[in-house]
Amino acid sequence: MLLNVLLLLTAYLLGSIPSGLWIGQAFFKINIREHGSGNTGTTNTFRILGPKAGTLVFLIDFFKGTLATLLPILLHAQGISPIVFGLVAVLGHTFPVFAQFKGGKAVATSAGMLMGFAPAFCFYLILVFTLCLYLTSMVSMSSVVAAGAAILGALLFPTIPFLLTNYDLLFTVIIVFLGIFVIIRHKENIQRIVKKEENLVPFGLNLTRQIKKK
Repeated sequence: MLLNVLLLLTAYLLGSIPSGLWIGQAFFKINIREHGSGNTGTTNTFRILGPKAGTLVFLIDFFKGTLATLLPILLHAQGISPIVFGLVAVLGHTFPVFAQFKGGKAVATSAGMLMGFAPAFCFYLILVFTLCLYLTSMVSMSSVVAAGAAILGALLFPTIPFLLTNYDLLFTVIIVFLGIFVIIRHKENIQRIVKKEENLVPFGLNLTRQIKKK
């Protein structure tokens, strides 16, 4: 019991590492919260600090979700599903104790959690995200679509079966929760998409005809 409590706390602290904020302050003397969208996650880091910093932030945010999920397996803890530890890391990423509980939008760390618990399902969502990114040129739209695909996949795939061979109630509940959570976290992005004002990446088809900012 004590080991699980310590590992859950460790998972939260791992998730709470505000990589974008710390990298911006340490190497660029920039508080990323004061620029762009004000978010500390991967997309705003790419936009403000550049691709090298953005890639590093993505990798850190992704693998802290994976590591948190694997903690109980690596340390032979029993009684709590590894996905719960991953979920705690995602909540830490979103509400980080090291950054006044104002964190990212949960996408990269959620993906990392899935890589540690259900890698085939994770690769399916990466494919959905990548295809949508090419078609729309929007990270936000791709994140929302991938979140929706995660919900549908968790509910429908075990009936086929495809990627998920059977229903795991806890897994299904967590994926549905996180999918809805990610969509809600992108509420402002969705509003900009409707207005044709969302930020674009410099590639892809921009099928929704967002107005490119000069």
